[in-house]
Amino acid sequence: MSSKNKLRIAVLASGGGTNLQSIIDQCQQGTLDAEIDLVICNNPDAGALDRAKKAGIRTVCINHRDFSQRKDFDQAVVTTLQEAGVELIVLAGFMRIISSVFLAAFPQRIINIHPALLPSFPGLHVQQKAIDYGAKFSGCTVHFVDDGVDTGAIIAQAVVPIHNDDTEETLSSRILEQEHKIYPQVIQWFAENRIVSDGRQVTIKSAQQSGNTLTNPLAE
Repeated sequence: MSSKNKLRIAVLASGGGTNLQSIIDQCQQGTLDAEIDLVICNNPDAGALDRAKKAGIRTVCINHRDFSQRKDFDQAVVTTLQEAGVELIVLAGFMRIISSVFLAAFPQRIINIHPALLPSFPGLHVQQKAIDYGAKFSGCTVHFVDDGVDTGAIIAQAVVPIHNDDTEETLSSRILEQEHKIYPQVIQWFAENRIVSDGRQVTIKSAQQSGNTLTNPLAE
């Protein structure tokens, strides 16, 4: 894919931006047929802003605290995205619920990554919730964004076993490694027009299916 035909994406972030960095790295390495046109943060102290600036990517900070009504903040973000002419919106630790204003402007063009195997454990602090519940596996999920909290149709998932001695920090670290793999992969599938969505059923054209069965602890 030539540079002029690369998928144009915007990344929305609120925090440190490690998933943003993994996408930046793969774009720079030429392993991802996409380019980040814009990074928007609602937090002026977000580390994602520094990562984007270091990579020479245009940044915009739209602080949600500057708006008395949520819909006005949402419209400001949407207007900025539309002016940039981006094709895909990538949420990377964006700590704001996406509203109908976003969804109407970019239907089926907003994706998110969540550090759990949805539909289990939506929301926040999900790694600790999985440990407390006694789950044997966790992982991460890339999904389309809808008007719920982590309820959109699932595009891809990676599975991570939960160890007996895991803490929230150790489990989060192992899940994050997988996030950095599958999120760029999903973006690449978008760039290749391989994602087919039919309601809750999302398929990837010509993708290999996993044939492995996982057990934890290992079956004897």
